[in-house]
Amino acid sequence: MFCAMLVVCAVALLVNGVAGKILFERGFLGYLNGQGVGRMEHLLPHLRAEYLRHGDWEFVRGQRRVWFRMIRPNVGDTTDEALLTSPPLSDQTGAVARFALLDAQGQRVIGNEDVDASAYRRAIVVNGKTVGWIAMVPFEKVLARNEQKFVQGQLRRWWAISIASVLAAGVLAWLLIRPLRRRINSLGAATHQLSGGDYSTRITPGNDDELGRLAQDFNRMASTLEHSEQARREFMADISHELRTPLSVLRAEMEAIQDGIRPMTPASLLPLQGEVRQLGKLIDDLHDLALTQSGELAYVRHSLDLGEVLGGVLDGMRGRFVAADLALVVPARSEPLPVTGDERRLQQLFANLLENALRYTDNGGSVVVQAERAEGRAQVVIEDSAPGVDAGKHQRLFERFYRAEASRNRASGGSGLGLAICRNIVLAHGGDIQAQSSALGGLRIVVRFPLNT
Repeated sequence: MFCAMLVVCAVALLVNGVAGKILFERGFLGYLNGQGVGRMEHLLPHLRAEYLRHGDWEFVRGQRRVWFRMIRPNVGDTTDEALLTSPPLSDQTGAVARFALLDAQGQRVIGNEDVDASAYRRAIVVNGKTVGWIAMVPFEKVLARNEQKFVQGQLRRWWAISIASVLAAGVLAWLLIRPLRRRINSLGAATHQLSGGDYSTRITPGNDDELGRLAQDFNRMASTLEHSEQARREFMADISHELRTPLSVLRAEMEAIQDGIRPMTPASLLPLQGEVRQLGKLIDDLHDLALTQSGELAYVRHSLDLGEVLGGVLDGMRGRFVAADLALVVPARSEPLPVTGDERRLQQLFANLLENALRYTDNGGSVVVQAERAEGRAQVVIEDSAPGVDAGKHQRLFERFYRAEASRNRASGGSGLGLAICRNIVLAHGGDIQAQSSALGGLRIVVRFPLNT
């Protein structure tokens, strides 16, 4: 950046020098020449009058005083008040000294000896006949004599200005780059720490500019990585915990049978079969959770009635609710709920939600399931009676392995993956799921899906 600023400064000076030279030659010199041409036009009537009075130009040949009186009239020879009060700009810039008088054949009579084909000319016409010419040597030709000296002086000044400007640009660039360099070095060091696994690294954003916004994005990325690492560690701890319990039971029961403490009977194998089923359910849930989170779970979508899907799941679980001494209340539906989705995954969704209500509701309680239209969407509400869940824990219910009970009792809590799978299935269908407190004293789960239009 430092070198780039110096190069930009040098290029700007070069362009400025070239442009200044072109503008001087085409602009300022052209302006001076234009002033001289205007003065020539102003002199034409006076020169015609002098020719008519003398009949030729012999009266002025070699007579410099007469010539200067003709092109710069004195008080007695003119009534032009502007010329009497102050000489025109053309005279002040030396245009008079560049004038010359030519005869009808273009031969110089008097005036500047450098007049040639490049000179500006105006014809002196008397009675329709060209009797002579007034000519003016261009201003740039006059400068040509001292051009080398002028150019050298300008080059010296230009080099002095360029060196001073580059030095000033260098100092300014250094002052500007020092804080930028510190911020970039800080960002680089933080990135190095982050890549080394230190996800607690943060950067002070500083100013609200590009680097400040980059630092904010870095902090958000570091926070996400820190959260992901924490979730990974918790996931590994939860997996270890979930696998350790049934494996410990299996090992204890098998050792008891091997040591002869317990006989090999169908009754002694029954607990082992229960733990194996629990392990199988856990593995299946982990597989489904991984597929739903990665988006690799296959969905076969088609139009269906959400109420009919829910009704089919309810019919298959009514016997379990009766066995658990729970009242299952399902109000009659008034209208269909057409949605687009995967019937098998929606069945899995409702089965998990009803399983959750069945497992967490005390005996003698009730579970209410209702499907309806609400706010232009298909809504399914499943709420149960006591026990309830603290309002502060509602959002965490959809986290994997989370249970509301601190004891994490496997007999009632399951694997803690069901609601997490439910959330992923709902999101894959473009819906949303919420947990609320139920008026029955337990938990109220609300699921919403977009209706087919």
